Amino acid sequence: MTSSVQAPVGRSLGERLRQARARAFVGRQGEVAAFGAALRGEADAALVFYIHGPGGIGKSTLVRRLADEARHEGRLLVELDGRFVSRSPADFEKSAQTLLEQPGSVLIVDSFEHCQWLQTWLWQQFLPRIADGALVILAGREAPAAEWTADPGWAGALHVAELGPLDEVEARRLLAVNGLSSASEEAVLRFAGGNPLALSLAAAVDAARPGAAREWSPSGETLRTLIAGLIGEVPSPEHRRALEVVAQAYTTTEELLQAALPGQDSHTLFAWLRNLPFMEATPYGIYPHDAAREAVSGDLRWRAPNAFTEMRRRLMAEYLRQIREAPEDQAARVSSQLYYLFRDVKSVGEIWVWSRKGDVQDDPLRPEDADTLIRMATECEGPESAELVRYWIERQPQAFSVYRMAGDDRIIAFAARLVLPVPAAPEDLATDPVVAAAWEYCNSTAPPAEGEHIAMTRFCIYPEAYQVPSPVITLCNSRTQLEIARSRGRSFGMLVYQDAETWSRRYKGTLADAGVRPRVGDKTYGLFVNDWRQVPFEAWLNYIITATDVPVPAAPSGTTRDAFGEAVREALQHWRSPRSFAVARLLKSRLVADSTDPVSDLRAVIQRAVDALGQDPRSIKAQEALVATYLSGAPTQEAAARRAGMSFSTYRRHLRHGLDSLGDLLWEWDLHGPRERS
Repeated sequence: MTSSVQAPVGRSLGERLRQARARAFVGRQGEVAAFGAALRGEADAALVFYIHGPGGIGKSTLVRRLADEARHEGRLLVELDGRFVSRSPADFEKSAQTLLEQPGSVLIVDSFEHCQWLQTWLWQQFLPRIADGALVILAGREAPAAEWTADPGWAGALHVAELGPLDEVEARRLLAVNGLSSASEEAVLRFAGGNPLALSLAAAVDAARPGAAREWSPSGETLRTLIAGLIGEVPSPEHRRALEVVAQAYTTTEELLQAALPGQDSHTLFAWLRNLPFMEATPYGIYPHDAAREAVSGDLRWRAPNAFTEMRRRLMAEYLRQIREAPEDQAARVSSQLYYLFRDVKSVGEIWVWSRKGDVQDDPLRPEDADTLIRMATECEGPESAELVRYWIERQPQAFSVYRMAGDDRIIAFAARLVLPVPAAPEDLATDPVVAAAWEYCNSTAPPAEGEHIAMTRFCIYPEAYQVPSPVITLCNSRTQLEIARSRGRSFGMLVYQDAETWSRRYKGTLADAGVRPRVGDKTYGLFVNDWRQVPFEAWLNYIITATDVPVPAAPSGTTRDAFGEAVREALQHWRSPRSFAVARLLKSRLVADSTDPVSDLRAVIQRAVDALGQDPRSIKAQEALVATYLSGAPTQEAAARRAGMSFSTYRRHLRHGLDSLGDLLWEWDLHGPRERS
């Protein structure tokens, strides 16, 4: 008699994993039930599920739970990560094409806040075309636009869930499934409240060091303390520096780590980072969970502020290198990563809109766009300004960026970044009062030299949010900063706003209010400037990092060439009086900006300039008049004329020429440094 052994029949490994995750899942029963009804095809079930809430509240955990349920029902899944969705609606549609063709398929977009700009296109054009029975899950930090939740057409098809903290029963259940000892439960609940991330991290810390949670007390430093407990003792100073990199960079690759920490074993450090319990991996590198990032970043800034700032400088240098060397389309993405470093700086945070809710994309000007731009300018700034838009479209069409709604051709805004080369075009000066005021300011302050140019964001017009911080201004400023980093021969950079007082406050410490107020029609504008020769782009970023005001581009005693000349005369008049010369206004000029002994060095600079005048046959008599009047100490101008061997009228003529020539030469040196006089 033979016997046969029959293999046991059991569940598949995938099903066992799904059930294990379901048992470990806590809370959110309403959302799970609503999605279950949709999977069963109930008549009144929603088709689009929009889940939102702050970082660490459990959105991704819920999304994974819903995805498991969809797989269990045999649904075909398309999963996208919002952090890496292309800015092209066409690319998004290609990635999600299955949803349009396969009935019953399910699209999941996690981290939707990073592609929030797609929202209008999704509601209007993509979602109405999904196949029968198809479902969509969108999960992100920000709530959907009110216009969609209030639309009666979406009332039955859209399920919006704002996730909040777990209640006490759910929080205790989460701690239990994460293996927290009952002895530590009360301490963790007091410490972490109902935040799912805090609860999970607390359980992990207590599992690694049993009883650790009983040592904690409630505070506002919850996540920081939890993360410190998870990391434990950092293996080495090099590991600490690596943590500083990942806490600041948008995403970190092994190559970025190597650039930020030259000479270190970036491979080993990267492996350590990616295995930290709060780190997530993407195709573009690793990054800490948003809540964990802020906790780590804040802790590092508190413990080692100098090291924190130095690491920011290193990352800035690497991003700048990439910006200058990468193709323009790639450089634009790097520019965004560069400014992410400064998201906590007030002067950046007040202006840059990081939520990406603009639903817009930056396109070049098309010939058929002109009438729309002129209409927008008329609406926001009046007919006189609209005629100037028409003028600059004809003069510099390449200067215009047109902002369109994603997925269609509807224009919502535009900007114009003019390049104004030396010398100023007479027709520009005669036509545009703002451009004329800009040239007057520059020429009286620090005239651009031949081969240089002024760059001006002349228009930035968004009728729905005119000249207030918005995604449009963010896009415009991002492109402007990219051009600054890559340009050559740029002297002044200028931005133009109507509400000059408000923007003066917003740009305080980063751009100077030129103080001029040109008018176009019945509107008055303010100019905000930086002299990129005086404060190069890298130095400007350093000022932002250290929260130090960027120097105002101005002459030492004012903003004009005449004021500089007056400072030169004052220094000459006090040449023989050490006490008076020691407080001369010219000591504040760039002529002796880096000097350790500015009084002696200013004397030497003036003496050298006077000597240089004597090398030009046209200025010999002028130089003699200067020496006789100021340097040799003649008691009166009559005595100086006799000492110079000139009649008094001739002497006065040469003295005026000498003062003008000396002022011109020192002004040139102040702007560009000493050079040989031709």
